[in-house]
Amino acid sequence: MVKIRLTRGGAKKRPFYHIIVTDSRSARDGRNIERVGYFNPIAAGQDKRVELDVERVKFWIERGAQMTEKVGALYKEAAKSATAA
Repeated sequence: MVKIRLTRGGAKKRPFYHIIVTDSRSARDGRNIERVGYFNPIAAGQDKRVELDVERVKFWIERGAQMTEKVGALYKEAAKSATAA
């Protein structure tokens, strides 16, 4: 099954996550199919908290990909900000 989930990057105590499309059997930071955005939980000032290619996420969902709970919440946030802009 194909999943849309987070993979961790960044330094110790300064997390940064990429939102990726991957096979559910691969490791969290392992091989991925496509990178569709990022999530910066410690963004401050002008930094973007969430950047997501909504069209590519829709493409993968139409083909049966499943989002994790956190990615689903980030997707809603990104879609809301995309329509507001």
